[in-house]
Amino acid sequence: MEGVMGMDWSGIVRRAVVSGSLASAGSTAALAVAARAEGKAALRPINATSHWLHGDGAARHAAFDGAHTGVGYATNHAACLFWAFFFEMWLVGRRRRGASAMLRDAVVMSAVAAAVDYGPTPKRFTPGWELVLSRKGMAVAYGGLALGLAAGALLTQSRR
Repeated sequence: MEGVMGMDWSGIVRRAVVSGSLASAGSTAALAVAARAEGKAALRPINATSHWLHGDGAARHAAFDGAHTGVGYATNHAACLFWAFFFEMWLVGRRRRGASAMLRDAVVMSAVAAAVDYGPTPKRFTPGWELVLSRKGMAVAYGGLALGLAAGALLTQSRR
């Protein structure tokens, strides 16, 4: 279905669900790896994402539960879908990309996400990863986001 500006909005949304879901999986895995590499419990960064609801104390929560892990994962997943939507819009009308070009573009989108997440976004609505991880660990998480965006876009680019 084409809408405003002749864009196939339903196609963009479908592709964003794929790339956003893979970005969510990639960033979540990267968060766990970064936390463990820094000697912290693997779930702390994703639990910290629930700080918008539970306050900064969510970052100290190391165990799996619905209130912290469920809310944190759902929040991260929604944010990944949000960024994937803009990524997929950016790719509309562009020629097919190989893996390296797609990864380059996904890294740019991930950098934009990081700049917005930790720039103009009010502290309460940041990802909360800064409460647990070093800057290097946060970069690893945004790298996971980029890998997932690129993988999803490569999977769906034939439908563009």
